[in-house]
Amino acid sequence: MRYLPHTPQEIRTMLARVGVEGMDDLFEAIPGPVRLNRPLDLEPALDEPRLMDHLTALSDASAGPNMLSFLGGGMYRHHVPPAVDQLLQRSEFYTAYTPYQAELSQGTLQAIFEFQTIVCELLGTDVANASMYDGASGVAEAALMARRIKRRTHLLLSEGLHPEYIETIRTYLSGLDSEVTIQLVPLAADGRTDWQAAKDLATGKTAAVVVGYPNFLGCVEDLNAARALADSEDALLITATAEPYALSVLQAPGACGADICVGEGQALAVPPQYGGPGVGLFGASQAFVRQMPGRLVGRTVDQEGQPGYVLTLSTREQHIRREKATSNICTNHGLIALAMGIRTAMLGRQGFQQAGRRCLNAASYIRAGVEKLDAFEVPYAAPTFNELAIRSKGPDASEVLARLADRGIIGGIDLGRFRDDWRKDLLVAVTELHTRENLDQLLAALAA
Repeated sequence: MRYLPHTPQEIRTMLARVGVEGMDDLFEAIPGPVRLNRPLDLEPALDEPRLMDHLTALSDASAGPNMLSFLGGGMYRHHVPPAVDQLLQRSEFYTAYTPYQAELSQGTLQAIFEFQTIVCELLGTDVANASMYDGASGVAEAALMARRIKRRTHLLLSEGLHPEYIETIRTYLSGLDSEVTIQLVPLAADGRTDWQAAKDLATGKTAAVVVGYPNFLGCVEDLNAARALADSEDALLITATAEPYALSVLQAPGACGADICVGEGQALAVPPQYGGPGVGLFGASQAFVRQMPGRLVGRTVDQEGQPGYVLTLSTREQHIRREKATSNICTNHGLIALAMGIRTAMLGRQGFQQAGRRCLNAASYIRAGVEKLDAFEVPYAAPTFNELAIRSKGPDASEVLARLADRGIIGGIDLGRFRDDWRKDLLVAVTELHTRENLDQLLAALAA
């Protein structure tokens, strides 16, 4: 059944109320030459049984679900118990929207408050907001926040930051009235940011230094050096963590002196699905709380002393801040944030650390195996967590990946799609789901 909420009479009444005769009059502001004056070129609609058959056929035609995958690059496949999905489907969560009315939304508000608490523990920050769309939007909002706090227009971005995060920052800042200068800091030979080069690029107008932790190549950046550089110019330090499991073994960025810490929580919430959905993590120092984007849930007590939860801070444009809002982000990925909260509660601190150590051990095993191969090498000496670049001494990475696909293996990401000088490199990610047999299968395929 098609969804037709309005009858013809209701449509005529609405058009009369706004003073037009027909639907076309609503679009008179659009020039005629750019209008599509024909129906969309779409195939005829299918009824439900035939549509389900069609989708099943498409799914069966794809070999991907049956292939051994080492994809990463910002989206990671970790174990998510079925219980998470079952709890998400409770009607009070599954259909919930923005909790404007606190008296009717205590469960949703408490869930968001717990999510914020988890994010603070992960990132090592004083406060965290109620999530962003994803890691990319989070780091872009962090750049805007630094610009507001410092009233400066220069940003230093490490080339080790995820390329798509860099493009998102450029997009967010491109529409600003004031001039914003973005400069990329090159990587050193070990795969980490070249802080000496960064020192030469920093100026008294630098608002923030932005670095991946770990970076896009999987290398763990030296945050002490990053903090020292930021301090030398009185700038803020922003970190972006795409793989939250890395924080099970690495020191939290907030504890290393980062002023604003952002990240992607997908790995702790849901499996990768066509690049999404994600859930942005955003934490900062208490001193900057009123410059944070989005909203914040707080815990208080009512007049009878009972605990209660409210939207403590909501500086969005649709609230009282209006044009002074810190962000125009309209909602958040509340359902994915809830999934992350449930999953981390199930894991607990010990389970989180155990999973992280398994990832670390698997990556170490792959590194050691690749270093024994004649046709491949590990180009960067910096420490890594669960992701590392592997360089082909022969064909380009695209050809290597095609050959691996013939053997039923998705070998990782072709880094040549981001930079021409990376065309020999593939980015390989492992998680606790990869068995020793899986790792040996990849190494044997590379050796062959």
